[in-house]
Amino acid sequence: MSLHQEYQQPLVSVIIPTYNRPKYLKQAIASAIKQTYLNIEIIISDNCSSENPQALVASFSDLRIRFWRHQQNVGMLANQQHAFKMARGKYLASLHDDDIWNEDFLAKLVPPLEANSELILAFCDQYIIDADGIIKDAGTEENTRGYKRDKLTPGIHQPFYKIGLIDKSIPTAAACVIRNIFVNWDSIPSEVGGMWDLYLTYICCISGYGAYYYPERLTRYRAHEQTDTMLSGSRDVQAKIRKAKSEMFCYQVFMEDARLQEFRTYFQQKWLEANTTLGIGLLRSEQMAAARPYFWQALKKQKFNLRTIAALSLSFAPRFLASKLMKISE
Repeated sequence: MSLHQEYQQPLVSVIIPTYNRPKYLKQAIASAIKQTYLNIEIIISDNCSSENPQALVASFSDLRIRFWRHQQNVGMLANQQHAFKMARGKYLASLHDDDIWNEDFLAKLVPPLEANSELILAFCDQYIIDADGIIKDAGTEENTRGYKRDKLTPGIHQPFYKIGLIDKSIPTAAACVIRNIFVNWDSIPSEVGGMWDLYLTYICCISGYGAYYYPERLTRYRAHEQTDTMLSGSRDVQAKIRKAKSEMFCYQVFMEDARLQEFRTYFQQKWLEANTTLGIGLLRSEQMAAARPYFWQALKKQKFNLRTIAALSLSFAPRFLASKLMKISE
C-alpha cells in the first residue's frame, strides 16, 4: 500500500490497556503493528505494572505508538476508559494485552463502516487460544455456538438489541471496531466494572445505529488462568463478588430502559441470578448475615429456585459447617 493510500484511510485508534503481562503484551502490540490497514495509532495504557513496560514498548520503534503509564493502579475500568479518551481516531478498537489480531482484522472491519454511515460498529468471530497461543478447536467451536455467531446472518443488523444484549454475540472488547464519535466514554459508570464491554454494547444498541457482522474468525482470544472469566469462578471469591455486583448494576439499568421492555423478563432473570451469585460469594468469604438479603431478594421473584434456597439455608448453618459445605460444592 502506498503512502498516499495509507492516509486516504481514516485513522483507527487501537486501544491496548495492560497490567503485568509483558510477554503477552509484546504479542498484542506486534499483532497491531502488523495490521495491513496502516493508518492507525496504538494507545497503550499501563495500569502501574510492577515492571514498567515502557522499554518493551519502545523496542518496537513505531511512531504510531502512544504510551501512558499511571503512577498508581487506577483499576481496570479507569485504565481502559483513560485509553479510550486518548483516542483521536474516527474509529477505535479494543485489543486486550493478552489477545491477538489477525493481520487483516482492521482491513476487513473498517470498510463496512466507511460504506454505511448508519452503522456504529462492525464485529467478527474469534478463535480461542490457550496460554501458549495454540488454537483450541473445541473451545473455538463452543465459543462460536455459545454466542450464536454460527447462526448469525452476515451483514447489517438494525436494531441489534437481541444479538448484543441477549445472545451477547458482539465481542466488544476483543473483536469489534466502533465509530468513535457516537460514544461518550464518560457516560460509562464505574459500577459496571468488568462488565464494561456489555455496557458499551448497550450504549451502541440504544444509539439507533446498526451493527455489521463479518463472519470470519479474525481475532484470537486467550483463555488462561488470569482472565476475568477464570478469576470470577469459585477460586477467587473477591472476583466473583465484583462480577456479581457489576452484573446486578447492568441488568438493573437494562430492566429500567423503556426501549428494552420486550426483554425485561430476561434481564430480570439475569439480575436475580446475580443476586444469588453475590450472596454465594459473600458466604464463601464468611459474611453470612451480609449474604442473606441477596438470597431473600432473589426468592421474592423466584420462590422455588433450588440454588438460592440451598445457599440461603447454608447462611444459617454453623460457620465451620457452612464453610466446609461451600468448599465441597466448589
